[in-house]
Amino acid sequence: MIDEKLQKVLARSGLGSRREMERWIEAGRILVNDQVATLGDRISIRDVVEVDGRPQKMVFDRDSDRKVLVYNKPLGEIATRHDPEGRATVFDHLPPLKQGRWIAVGRLDINTSGLLLFTTDGELANNLMHPSANIDREYAVRVLGDVDEAMIARLKEGVLLDDGMARFSDVQFFDGEGANKWYHVCIMEGRNREVRRLWESQGVQVSRLKRVRYGPFFLPSEVKAGHWKELSQKEINMLSSMLDMKQKKNKAPTVKEAEQAERRVRRQRTRREVGPKRSER
Repeated sequence: MIDEKLQKVLARSGLGSRREMERWIEAGRILVNDQVATLGDRISIRDVVEVDGRPQKMVFDRDSDRKVLVYNKPLGEIATRHDPEGRATVFDHLPPLKQGRWIAVGRLDINTSGLLLFTTDGELANNLMHPSANIDREYAVRVLGDVDEAMIARLKEGVLLDDGMARFSDVQFFDGEGANKWYHVCIMEGRNREVRRLWESQGVQVSRLKRVRYGPFFLPSEVKAGHWKELSQKEINMLSSMLDMKQKKNKAPTVKEAEQAERRVRRQRTRREVGPKRSER
């Protein structure tokens, strides 16, 4: 019987990224057949897995699809699954799944809009976020303040922030006159508020920030704020090949499932900015 590493199955089952699952295992939160799991454990379809005392349905490689969504995050949504303050999250309007759950590839803070990728495959999410993948992110940034060539050179060479050196791999003027100007910047990692902190280290303020590209994927013009679009099998295969992952063919939807999916696409509403939920107003 084929077995797989526990953390890979947990991630594929939609419980979180592989790195996060490794932390859960180390913290003793995972039981396999009533025994506390350890890193390196492998499981098969016959094993019973519990997380925090609750049995979980595991999704093994042979049974799983590799779905990917492009989402245009509006301002005001937070990139966590649940929020104790009851604010709107990026998961609130995603299409439902028959198995597993959507995993966000990286995060955007509440005041940043633009491109977010979601996948049902925890291993794919882990590979997309891992520094070894060398995947760059591109942002459109509106800054308030004077920007000169010396500042741009410093931002590209590297600036010491509280959590270490950081730099833009590219900075290009895009548009604007007067005090507010738009730039496009590229960065190779996703530390907390890194784009904002880099600009602020030079005495200029970021007044708008939008992610427009993640690796090979640009934010499509037809995907309006608050809308999502599912990637095609061809696009997913390209992404899998780029990450040296074995390609996987998703199950074809039934006629009924395809019709339901099309209705969900048509029902999407544009949401450029999200305020407090109605009960909190």
